[in-house]
Amino acid sequence: MAEDDTRVTRAPSIRDVARIAGVSHQTVSRVLNNHPSIRVETKARVQRVMDDLQYRPNRAARVLVTSRSRTIGVVAYQAAHYGPASSILAIEQAARAEGYFVNTVNLEATDPESIGQALGHLLDQAVEGLVILAPQVRVFETFDELNLSVPFVTLQSAGASRNTLSVDQVTGARLATRHLIDLGHRHIHHLAGPQDWIEAEARMHGFLTEMSDRDLPATAPILGDWSADFGYHAGRELLRVRDFTAIFSANDQMALGFIHAVREAGLDVPRDVSIAGFDDIPEAAHFWPPLTTVRQDFPELGRRAVALLLGRLSDDDRPEVGLVPDLVVRGSTAPPPF
Repeated sequence: MAEDDTRVTRAPSIRDVARIAGVSHQTVSRVLNNHPSIRVETKARVQRVMDDLQYRPNRAARVLVTSRSRTIGVVAYQAAHYGPASSILAIEQAARAEGYFVNTVNLEATDPESIGQALGHLLDQAVEGLVILAPQVRVFETFDELNLSVPFVTLQSAGASRNTLSVDQVTGARLATRHLIDLGHRHIHHLAGPQDWIEAEARMHGFLTEMSDRDLPATAPILGDWSADFGYHAGRELLRVRDFTAIFSANDQMALGFIHAVREAGLDVPRDVSIAGFDDIPEAAHFWPPLTTVRQDFPELGRRAVALLLGRLSDDDRPEVGLVPDLVVRGSTAPPPF
């Protein structure tokens, strides 16, 4: 066995890399930190040795030396859902591209104690900044009371702030409502999300504003819970009266449940009832009929969040512009049946 083969008994160290590459351990450290004084040939040789040994730098040691963890913390609620999951994946990819690690904490509840525990865990890891994906007003009220000592970016439209990056939910709701009105619908109901949810409030506001601007009466939005089950049961109740020709649902799952109720009643979408959703989940294109919906670019939102946060860390305070969603027209909407 070769004398310099260190892989069989223990994890390789920076000194093993230096010895095999024929350089000092300080040189290896400079390579790891992309120091400009390192010659291209030397850097390539050291990198080949690190790849061959599958060497990974000791993060704890680097924190002690540099006083920087190069770690971003993410606080998320309902992280398993399509939107947050897509944004978190994009955050992780963008952070890695910039040499940062990501530590994610999923909130099991949104009470102050749970939020404080989540933040405490991340701050114990010496995170340099935070991205907050939380859906409710009370979550942000708690964050405001905590007076965070590290830079942070929120991915919800909880008021105008230099720390906020979001998709324009009001515009998205207006696009969906306008589409239904332009098709000729005058009696449109809105299946809204839960109270206190920032996105639900914004989409409700967009629906009501568009109806008002077009001089159309609007019934009180029906507050749901985002689930297909709620959409189904709401549909069964509303179809008893049928005082509408179109539905704007605050998310795609409730729209799916509503379609189920319509078909169960022996009616057709969109011949008898048009339905538009919000989010454009991957399955929306495969509903029957395929769902007209508002598309949010969750991956781009995650990428911009990292760029905005790293700008805060480097004292670059250029404002970040929010994202405008797109309306995706599919087969679930058509002119009303008259």
